[in-house]
Amino acid sequence: MTNYKSLREEMVQNQLKSRGINDQNVIDAFSKVQRENFVPDNLKKFAYSDNPLPIGHNVTISQPYIVALMCQILDIKKNHKILDIGTGSGYQAAILSQLCDSVISIEVIPELADQASERLRRLGYHNIKVIHADGTDGYPEEAPYHGIKTAAATPKVPDAWKNQIIKGGKIVFPKSKGIYQELIELRKKNGSFIEKKHGKVRFVPLVNS
Repeated sequence: MTNYKSLREEMVQNQLKSRGINDQNVIDAFSKVQRENFVPDNLKKFAYSDNPLPIGHNVTISQPYIVALMCQILDIKKNHKILDIGTGSGYQAAILSQLCDSVISIEVIPELADQASERLRRLGYHNIKVIHADGTDGYPEEAPYHGIKTAAATPKVPDAWKNQIIKGGKIVFPKSKGIYQELIELRKKNGSFIEKKHGKVRFVPLVNS
């Protein structure tokens, strides 16, 4: 029988802490959320591997380190509201839910949205709202947000995201740049955005409805 608790502890130590993830709240969230509940049954034994995993519909659950890095960059506080673009299986939303007051998670694929919503409800994550919608539009009904993150690559941040982020808030996204992608942090200041780069990454492309 697989000892997921032990694998989760090894993941936190070897994949997160060793690579510079030092936000204790982020570490605690990854220590608590059971990733095996968010991957297909035939891949559960790989739940804590150091790579993304397919979850159907040409979508993946992201590598744990990248999820942790994006959360750490966002610098999430307990009173924050976060917009999560690309729900997938719901793992990233579950992590975010441990860090902030509420999570609005947008998924363009209806089957994934339904599955993630049911899974998160069943697992007891009650501060997450999963919405089936086009993530490029953000979700103005719940705006503004303290942070916006996306698990899909885009060459340009939609104006809707910029309009829905608070002053001082951050948008973290993989930027498509030809044959590669780069993780970008945008911080809103005085009506404009300050950009900071965080290295090369690999994500599926952002899909419009």
